[in-house]
This record gives sequence, structure tokens and C-alpha cells, in this order.
Amino acid sequence: MVIVSIDENSTKLDAAEIRSLTSKAGLSLPESAVEDWRTLLGLFEDSAQLVFKEDDGLPTPDPARYIRTDVHVPEDNNKGGWATRCTIKSTTPTSALLAGRTVAIKDNIAVGGVRVTNGLPPVNGEWVPPYDATVVTRILDAGGIVTGKAACENACMEPISNTAYTGAVHNPHADGYTCGGSSSGSGRLVAVGAVDMALGADQGGSIRIPAALCGIVGHKPTWGLVPYTGIMGLQSVIDHTGPMARTVRDTALLLEAIAGPDGIDDRQPASMAAESLRFVEGLDKFLATTAGSNQLLKGFKIGVLEEGFTGRQINANVAKACHSAIADLKALGADVVEVSVPDHEKICLIWSCALALRGGREGLLGDTTGRKQFEMTDRDVKATPAMGPAGEAYLSQEFYDALGCGAQNLYMRYLYVNEKYGARLHAKSTNLLRKATQAYDAALASVDVLVLPTVPIPAPAFPDVAADRPLERLSYGLGMVDNTAQFNSTGHPALSVPVGFVPAVDNPDLKLPTGLQIVGKRFEDLTCFKVAAAWEQSHDWKSLIFGN
Repeated sequence: MVIVSIDENSTKLDAAEIRSLTSKAGLSLPESAVEDWRTLLGLFEDSAQLVFKEDDGLPTPDPARYIRTDVHVPEDNNKGGWATRCTIKSTTPTSALLAGRTVAIKDNIAVGGVRVTNGLPPVNGEWVPPYDATVVTRILDAGGIVTGKAACENACMEPISNTAYTGAVHNPHADGYTCGGSSSGSGRLVAVGAVDMALGADQGGSIRIPAALCGIVGHKPTWGLVPYTGIMGLQSVIDHTGPMARTVRDTALLLEAIAGPDGIDDRQPASMAAESLRFVEGLDKFLATTAGSNQLLKGFKIGVLEEGFTGRQINANVAKACHSAIADLKALGADVVEVSVPDHEKICLIWSCALALRGGREGLLGDTTGRKQFEMTDRDVKATPAMGPAGEAYLSQEFYDALGCGAQNLYMRYLYVNEKYGARLHAKSTNLLRKATQAYDAALASVDVLVLPTVPIPAPAFPDVAADRPLERLSYGLGMVDNTAQFNSTGHPALSVPVGFVPAVDNPDLKLPTGLQIVGKRFEDLTCFKVAAAWEQSHDWKSLIFGN
């Protein structure tokens, strides 16, 4: 690394500070070198202080254009669905794509002037960002009305919806049962009609799982299709944000409003063809062309992913509901074939191994360095205790105790991997996930989409387990990500559409929604919408019950 300049009047560090640095690293330097490093690191310190004095250029929204009113924590939070309420709209929207539509924003997404909890208590003080995430600005510019922040699970790392700082989020079809997670509030609020649509975020299934268990449509877009700018992430290579709505078309509508490069997020291609982002036009044209036909899917080839039905947690009634929906797709004219990705289950385990090191550093310790993106420097110690000037690469006891078992599990794995393997396990997992991507690409080469159950099990009841028993608490989430996490690592678009009700495991008289997952080729999200819309137009999922 070169030096940029030498100034005789620059700061000169104390020799004791140099020796402290080197001794911590196990180095021994001669006094002559220590003297030089006093000058060289003094130059660097002057540069650092110059940088800290500069304005970040945070994209603060125009208050006259994007009007914000009634920001408050509601007494009635819709059985846990709301974290914070507000009303935000644009006085000069640039399109009418979402005109008058109400939208809830997951509570890990920045909305200027509104707190972000990320499902956690404010251990180090509340974080209220002054800026909007790109997707929020795009919703407002499309005429949408943001009516609040939807609750999310603790640190966005829990599939059971009773871990949020703002309270348990009850399933819209049964109090005391999970909505799934971590976009639990988004799933509930859309399902009960409190909003027209919502944004979720998805690193292992957090859009699709609540969609399946709440009975709505949820779409994890192709990785890089939608900018993640201004959103708290877990690991950049698996971070996705996307739409949730009651219908396929509304889900496509919200995706169209938020998709496309923003010139900031380095997850995205530099450019995308405008026609490739017209999801509603493409979907409407498809439905108009096939209107009146009982063969809406003629010419489509659908691959039933064998391993999606053979996992250890698969529930017979969930499998029955999904097989029935697949038979319906065939009746609609699709050519349905079985396909296999033998390592499907193993790939989920590899996803978890890849997550431990970088997920711990990025998602918990706030180390998002090494990337070209918008850094949310105003978060400081409020959201990520390792980002402060005296930050260490460890969480405080207070912050650790505030985490749910899911986030504690990630942190403990991070400590273990960092100590035992360093970067070796992450590097190996990354290579294996590239092979996994190729395996799903090969399966998709001969079909238009893959289909499989979104969640292998019905929504479970909230567990009654002490917080200091992580093994038992984490066991309640078994099966939740078995069919979803793979596609976060591979980046394929994946949509969950509700296909009926199944009995709760602990109460056969209680019927809860389940969903079919439709996985497409990368950047062919529209194909997922077409297949889902064809089934949706031909069936009333709420009338379909599978099992006793």
C-alpha cells in the first residue's frame, strides 16, 4: 500500500501505541521501525480524521415532496402486525402504478423519520434513519402510501413469530400460531387486509415462509433484481427484498415498482432492459391471450422437484395439497415432469455453513466493508455495537441477551468458525454453492419452472419454552427453511402461492394455509408469476382443504 503524501506537520503517534498494536498482533519491531511507524500511522490518522469530517451525502428525502405524518407506536398493533404506524405519501408521484395502494414496510428497512427496530429492543438507543431505502422512495414515486412499519422477528433470524421486540405476531387464521418469519408482520397485515401489499426481506425464506403460512403470495426476486440499498442485511450474497400481496397480480405490481438498478447497490447489474421490468404488462398480456381457455399453461413445462417432497420434516397433508395443485397445473395444459437435484437437502446445510462467518460479521457485528454500496453510518452503535469507535469484534452481554435464539445461534457459530476455521469453511461453502447453482440451472434447463412445497409443515403453535433453552426453542423451527434457503444462495426467483388449507399438527380441527413454491430461471421472474396466476385464476384456494 502506497502513501499519498508526507507532511512535516502531520500527527506523530506515541511509540507506546505502536508497540501496543504490534504486540497484540504478535510482532516485534526494532526501535528504528517503531519511529517510522509513528510518522506513517500519524499520516494515516490525519487522513482518517479528514474523512470523518466530510459529509456522507446521505440521501435525505425532500420533506415537502415526501410528506410524513402521524408517526407513532400504536396501542392496537393488529395482534402484533404493526411495529410503528405512519402515513407517508408523495405530493408529486412520477407514475400511478401504485396509486392509492397502502403498503407496509418490513421493520429492517429504512424509512426516514421512523424508527427501525429490526425486531430487537433498543439496547443502545433507538435508531431513526433520516433517509429512505431505495425501494421506499420507489413506492412513494409510484403513488403508493406507506402506512407503517410491519413487525419482524428478532434480528430477522427467526421462523417462529413470537420473538419480535414489539410482541408476538399471531397467524391471521389462528391466534397462538406462527405467521412464519422473519417478515411476520408483513404476512399478517396483508392477509387480514390491513394493507394492500407489503415489503419483506428474505435471506433464507423470510418472504416465502410467512406467505405460505398466512395464505398470501410472496415473491423472492432474482438476486440483484431489486436494490437492497438502505436495508439491514444479513449477508450480501443472500440478501433479497421483495413483494407480498393477496394476489399474484398485486405482487407483480409491487415488484415492478421497486425493481431495477439504483446505481448504488453492488448486488445489481449496471443496467437492465426496461422491457424486462414490465411484469404487470407481461402478466396481463399472458392472461388476456389465454382468457376463456382451460389450457392456460399449454406450452409450459413444469418440473416437480422430487427432493422437495422427501425431506425429513415433510407433512403428508402439505404434500397432498401441493401434489393436488401440481395436478391442476397439468390439467391447465402444462407438461409436468419429475426432476431431481440429489443434493437439495445438503445444499441447505451448506447455506448454513456459508452464513456463519460472514453472517456473523455483517448481520450482527455490522462489518459490511469491502463492498461498493450505501453504508448506513448513522446506525453506529445503536444497531450494531461493533461499529462504534471503541468497537470490538464481540457483542456485549446485554446485546447478546437481547438476541433471540436464532441470532444467538448465528453468533455462537460465528465465534466457533472464526476460532476454528477462519475463512476456510466459508470459502469451501462458497465453492459448493456455486456447484449448487449449476445443479439447479441444469434442472431448469429442460423446464420452465420447478415446483415444490414452500414450507414442509403446517404453521406450528407458539412454543412455551424458557429463553435459556436454545436447543428446544430452535427445534420448533425445524423444517421451515428446508425448501427455501437453497434459492437464497443460488439467486433463483422463487414465489409462494397459497394452494389450500391443511390441519394443524396439534389440532386436526384447525385448518391453516399452505403454499406451493414456484422457482424460475434467474431474471425470469415473470414466468413464476404466469404459472402462479394461471393456477390462481382457475382455483379458489380458500375452498380447498386437505387432510382430516
